[in-house]
Amino acid sequence: MLTTDSDAQRRIANRLRRARGQLNAVIEAVEEGRSCRDVVTQLAAVSAALDRAGFAVVSTAMKECLADPDAGSGEDGLTTEELEKLFLTLA
Repeated sequence: MLTTDSDAQRRIANRLRRARGQLNAVIEAVEEGRSCRDVVTQLAAVSAALDRAGFAVVSTAMKECLADPDAGSGEDGLTTEELEKLFLTLA
C-alpha cells in the first residue's frame, strides 16, 4: 500500500494482524468441532475486521487525494473515479 501516512499504514497493518488472529481462531474452532454458533460468530468478527481495514485503506487514499488531487495522475496514484469504485466494492 503506497501511502505517505506511516501512522495510518501501521494502524491498518494492526487491524489486519487482528483479523489474521481471528481467522486462526475460526480455523481452530472448525478443527476442534466447536458449535456452529461459535464458528459463525468468529467468522463475523473476521469479516468485520477485514471490512474495517478495507475502509481504512480507502479512507487513507481519499485523504491523500484530497490533500494533493494531482497525485492521482502519477504512476501509483488513484483517481477519484478509481477510489469511488474501490469504496463501492467494500460496500
